[in-house]
Amino acid sequence: MDSAQYAELFLTESREHVTAINHSLLALERGEGGDEPVGAIFRSVHTIKGMSATMGYTAVASLSHELETLLDGVRRGARAVTASLMQLLFRSADLLERAVEVAVQGRPDTVDVAPVVALLRAEGKSDTAAASEVSSGEEWTAVAPEGDGLLVRVRIAEETPLKGVRAFLVVQAARRLGEVAGCSPPVEQLTADDFGHDFAFRLHANVSPDEVERAVLGAGDVASVRVGEDSPADDARHTMEFSIADLAGELPVTPGASETSAPTAARQQRSVRIDLRRLDNLMNLIGELVITRGRLVQLAASLDDAALAETVAQTSRLVADLQDEIMTSRMVPVWQVFDRFPRLVRDAAQSVQKQVDFEIEGKEVELDRSMLDEVGDPIVHLLRNAVDHGIELPEVRLAQGKSARGKLTLSALRDRSAVAIRVTDDGRGIDRDRVLQRARQGGLVEAGRTELSDEELLRIISRPGFSTAEQVTDLSGRGVGIDAVYNRVRALGGSVDIRTVPREGTTVTLRLPLTLAIVRSLLARIGDETYAIPMTHVNETVELHPGIMRSVKGREVLMLREEVLPLLRLRTLVSFDGPPKVGLEQVIVVELAERRAALVVDALIGQQEIVVKQFDGVRDGLALFGGATILGDGAPALIIDVSSLL
Repeated sequence: MDSAQYAELFLTESREHVTAINHSLLALERGEGGDEPVGAIFRSVHTIKGMSATMGYTAVASLSHELETLLDGVRRGARAVTASLMQLLFRSADLLERAVEVAVQGRPDTVDVAPVVALLRAEGKSDTAAASEVSSGEEWTAVAPEGDGLLVRVRIAEETPLKGVRAFLVVQAARRLGEVAGCSPPVEQLTADDFGHDFAFRLHANVSPDEVERAVLGAGDVASVRVGEDSPADDARHTMEFSIADLAGELPVTPGASETSAPTAARQQRSVRIDLRRLDNLMNLIGELVITRGRLVQLAASLDDAALAETVAQTSRLVADLQDEIMTSRMVPVWQVFDRFPRLVRDAAQSVQKQVDFEIEGKEVELDRSMLDEVGDPIVHLLRNAVDHGIELPEVRLAQGKSARGKLTLSALRDRSAVAIRVTDDGRGIDRDRVLQRARQGGLVEAGRTELSDEELLRIISRPGFSTAEQVTDLSGRGVGIDAVYNRVRALGGSVDIRTVPREGTTVTLRLPLTLAIVRSLLARIGDETYAIPMTHVNETVELHPGIMRSVKGREVLMLREEVLPLLRLRTLVSFDGPPKVGLEQVIVVELAERRAALVVDALIGQQEIVVKQFDGVRDGLALFGGATILGDGAPALIIDVSSLL
C-alpha cells in the first residue's frame, strides 16, 4: 500500500471517528449515557492521535493530544462538564475535522491549531494529567524491568493482528532514540507473540518523555504508552496483576465465551473496504452487459433457434443475478450520511436561539452510495430552513400552547423501488398568504389569485431566488434553499413533495430511485419514436375507449372507476408532428405520491431493464425528460420524468 492509499485510509477512518465524537458530544451535552459518552470520545480522539502520529501529521496529533488530556480529566472526575467546556469540546472537534482534511491534502499550514491547543492545555492542566498515561483504573500486566534508565510501558491495541511485529516496531523506534535494555517480556518472547498486550523496557537516551511517547505512538497500533517511573505502590500492584494474569492463564476457558466470539471474528474477516470507483466501474460494465443482453435476446428471437433461445435465457438469468449482486454491494444504510446531521441541527438551533429536539428514523434503510452522497446537501438545506423558518422561538411556541422545544424529524422509508426521505417540523408552517403576496409582486401568479395548492406552493417557492424572509441570516433567507433542493433531486431522477399546515408544521418529502444506473421501465411508442417510463411511477395501463373520456372545463379527463384523471397526450408534450395514430391509443396511469394522471401513447412495447444515462433536462431545455438509454436494437430512447408531468 503506497502513502496515498494510507492517507486515504486515514481520512476515511478519521471522518468516522469525528462523526462518532460529535454524536457522543451531543449525548454528553444532554446528560445521556452516564460515563460512556466521555469514554467513547476519548477512545476516538486517542485513535486519531495514534494514526496521525504514524502519518506524521503533527498538527492533528498535537490537537488530539491536548484534547485527550482534557477528556482524561473529565473521565477521571477531575473536570466538571460545564457549558463553557462543552463549547470548547465542540470547537475542538470542528477544528480536528478541518485539520484532518487539510493534512491529507498536504496543506496543514492552512489551519492554525495553536490557539485551541493553548486553550485545551490551559483547561486541562496537561502537566498534571498526561492523557497518554493509563488511568488508575486500567490494568498493566508487564513487570517493570530492573535497572536504571527511563521506564517505558506500552499497550498494543487489542484488535491488532501480528501484535508481536508491532511490539518489535515499537522497540525499534525506541532504539533510534537510544539504548533499549531490560525488556519485559524479552524481545524474543515479544516477536513470538508470546505475551498479552502489555510490555515494558528501559531506555537510556538523552530525550524527553514526550519525544519517547511520540516515537512509540509513531509505530502505530499503540493503545497507550506510559513514560516514567512508578511509585513503590504501583510496582506492587503491577506485580500482583502480573501474577493474577499468570493464574488466569491456567484457568479453563469457558466454552460459551469462545463459541460466541468465533462468529464475530469470522464476520470481521469477511468484511473489506472497497474503493467506490471500483464499484462505479463494475456498475458501468454491468450496464453495458445489460444493453448487450437486450440485443442478444432480440437476435435469438429473430433466428427462431430453440437451443440458442435456451442459452440466451440462461445467460440473461446470470446477468440478472450479477446485476443484483453488484447493485446490492453499492447499497449502504442512510445513517452513514444522516449521522452528521444531529450536530448540524444543534448548531443551527443555537445560532438562532431556538430549542429543537431532533430525531432520525429509518436509519437502516439502504440507498445507492452515489445517490446518498448526492442527496446530503439537499437535506442540509431542508434542515436549516426548518430550524430558521419553521420552528418558532420558545416564547412564541409557549404563547401558542406548544412545548418550548420544537420537534424536527428526519426519516427514511423504503417505498417500492424508491426511498422516501422526509423532513418534518412541528413549527409555524409556510405562510401561504405571504408566498402569494410575493408571487403576485413578482408576476408569478395572476393578480386576482387568493389561494395556492401545495403543488403550486412548491412550484413557486422552488423558483431561483424566491424567499419570503424579511432578513438574511447565517442559515437562510437568500432564496437558494428549496430551489437547490428541487433542482438537485430532479437531476437525480427523483421528486419533491410538500405538505404544510399553518401552526402545525411542514413536511417535505424527497422520493429517490434506489439507484441511478439501471431501472425497470415500460417502453411506449409515439410514431416511430420510443420512450421509457420508470415502472416505479406506473400504476396500470388501459386502452383509450371513447366511453371513458370526458371534457371538464374544456380539458380532457379520463374516467377510471369513478376517479377523474387529467389526460396528457405524449404526442402533444413532445411536439410530435408525424401522421396521426390509427386505431385505439393506450393509456399509462402514472403516479407520484398522491398525484395521478393518464398519459396517452400510441402503443405499448413492454417492460425492459434500461441503463440510465443521466442528463439535466431542466438545464438542457428538455424538462420533460430525466435521461436517455440505448435499447437492445441499438436505438436511443428518452426517459420520461414523471415528476415534470405531475
